[in-house]
Amino acid sequence: MKVLFIGDIVGSPGRNALKQYLPKLKSKYRPDITIVNGENAAGGKGLTEKIYHEIRECGADVITLGNHAWDKKEIFDFIDNAKDLIRPANFPRGNPGVGYVLKKIGNSTIAVINGQGRTFMQPIDCPFTVLEEIVAEVREKTPYIFIDFHAEVTSEKQAIGWYFDGKVSAVVGTHTHVQTADERILPGGTAYISDVGMTGPYDGILGVEKEAVIQKFITNLPVRFEVTNGREQCNGVFITLNKQTGQAETIKRISINEDRPFFD
Repeated sequence: MKVLFIGDIVGSPGRNALKQYLPKLKSKYRPDITIVNGENAAGGKGLTEKIYHEIRECGADVITLGNHAWDKKEIFDFIDNAKDLIRPANFPRGNPGVGYVLKKIGNSTIAVINGQGRTFMQPIDCPFTVLEEIVAEVREKTPYIFIDFHAEVTSEKQAIGWYFDGKVSAVVGTHTHVQTADERILPGGTAYISDVGMTGPYDGILGVEKEAVIQKFITNLPVRFEVTNGREQCNGVFITLNKQTGQAETIKRISINEDRPFFD
């Protein structure tokens, strides 16, 4: 089983980069499933139905979300009918949508789960408890289990990685928009990276205009953050899983920008 994951799509620059590079990446790696985090795809916060379909048309099989899941009100009108769109599973009970999906690929099935951390984020349900219940449920159906863990701090992401080592195929971190260089396969066979990075502006700060962010740090006054334009980047990971056990065999970071151009 081959899995391609693309990190947080930020605004129209991120969608442009996805359109440019996802077909090339799929041609190069021939993934069995492509997963994209789209929680920042609409103007840097949230997701609209039009953009949901746009990302699907680019080649995404599953779209994950995060703390900005509800920032565009129209998502409440379509998320329950968007069968390939998942939000963090540990959102409080009663939230719309679902936290995981089972995707059939030939004779195999892969579970894709979305979770969210709590440190420096909203007070939501415990990710360890909720994800453990889901993992126990889906392991009865498939050894292929992929978790997108959307969290602020690397310690919480690492804790989730170690907690589920040997129980899932992969734990990949999203949310901080800066790709980490700690990709590895943990002793139990779980592929791990603290953050896959973002897909969007290359010359901003976390995807937004750098001048506004700098001004915020200098003055501590309220500023308006806007997605910046200019050069673009695409970040993600490519993971291969053992056919029998579902354990990870390889994990490769993907980082495409003008300093690291794409090569076939």
